[in-house]
Amino acid sequence: MNIQQINKNGVSIAYVTNNEILISDVQSALDLMATVRYEVDCNLIIVNKSEVSETLFDLKTRLAGEVLQKFINYQTKIAIIGDYSGYTSKSLKDFIYESNNGNDIFFVSDEHQAIEKLSGFKA
Repeated sequence: MNIQQINKNGVSIAYVTNNEILISDVQSALDLMATVRYEVDCNLIIVNKSEVSETLFDLKTRLAGEVLQKFINYQTKIAIIGDYSGYTSKSLKDFIYESNNGNDIFFVSDEHQAIEKLSGFKA
């Protein structure tokens, strides 16, 4: 796991990259948050969609709700960078829309958008 620290507007953001899936279940999400807090003392995280299990995007599994609730409970904000245009589920599109209009979880298309979303928060 590689953690690059980005500072914008006095806000520290951790951009985490990995060659393997970082978030596959609730425990892996908790492990990610703990590692980032320990290594760079940060609660704003960016990851690539390729490092998130596709199961998260199947709302029937309820994994998205469980994982994202942990981020909220532990006061950690996350932006997931990727292309979401290939998903046809109206429920998933609504979920992404609602998340992007909230304050905790963001599904964005590029690093610039992720940094812009997260840099507005004081960690």
